[in-house]
Amino acid sequence: MEYKRFDSSEGNVFKYVFTTQDAVAESVLYKYWDFYKRTVICCSVQSGCSVGCKFCGTGAHFIRNLTDKEIVEQIETVLKDMGIEDVDAKSERFQIMFMSMGEPLLNYRNVDAAIRKLHEKYPNAELLLSTIGPDAETRECEDTWWQLFRTSREIDKVGLQFSVHQPTDERRNRLIPYSEKLPLRGIRDMGMYWWMKTGRHPYLNYCITGTNNSTEDAQLLMNMFSPLIFKFTFSVVCNSDETMKEAGYRNLAAIREFEELFLNEGYNTRIFDPAGQDDIGGGCGQLWYVQRWLKEHVREEN
Repeated sequence: MEYKRFDSSEGNVFKYVFTTQDAVAESVLYKYWDFYKRTVICCSVQSGCSVGCKFCGTGAHFIRNLTDKEIVEQIETVLKDMGIEDVDAKSERFQIMFMSMGEPLLNYRNVDAAIRKLHEKYPNAELLLSTIGPDAETRECEDTWWQLFRTSREIDKVGLQFSVHQPTDERRNRLIPYSEKLPLRGIRDMGMYWWMKTGRHPYLNYCITGTNNSTEDAQLLMNMFSPLIFKFTFSVVCNSDETMKEAGYRNLAAIREFEELFLNEGYNTRIFDPAGQDDIGGGCGQLWYVQRWLKEHVREEN
């Protein structure tokens, strides 16, 4: 795949846009202090996305699934381009996250193959899946979940995160209109089952918008998800007319207040800092270059 790189002025975030004749993908590389302290790569699993999350710049368009080779190539290219050698042996923490563009469980055959190839090449790398939780009622989706459970038991580096973002199904459905997804109780049950089978804690990703972080919202989430099993990731999401930095400043205090409610109840939490992403166009799935490519190519096809 051909690629372009966009560097943040802070020098801690690097975005890659990969293109083929019929597809576009993005990867994001994060540097924490230095690459051998902690290296994080978020990669795409689909070109575009069929889920349609309201806050995501690529959610309105879907081109095709990426192959396992194309998924692995993103990781290899990023490391080679940045001259990060022997990252698996030298880095204190190396994380590969399937959470940039696309829904991993809607392309799980290729994602699973990529996980196995990446684990063979980088056996110390954490391999983290982030999903909205496609509904397991269909046979195809049920097979996907069972394969995920099997792979998670076989490879102890596999991690699981659910994108939740709202404390009720009604509000979550407005934000994530994809109809064939698990309700919050289904996410709870799947997460508990995964925890029982692997002994590892699933995460819940929750973007703070300023309208979903009341004390009542926190209580609804805590009533649903036990601190003995689930951990939380709190992050920001930017509106279409603001930057990640503006969103971070606007919401950071609210995020910390919301997080404190969970900390007081014994939850393990973390906050994702979006610093460094403004120069290169928003967060994962919101890169301006990718959005323009998708709009132009979808329009040409139509």
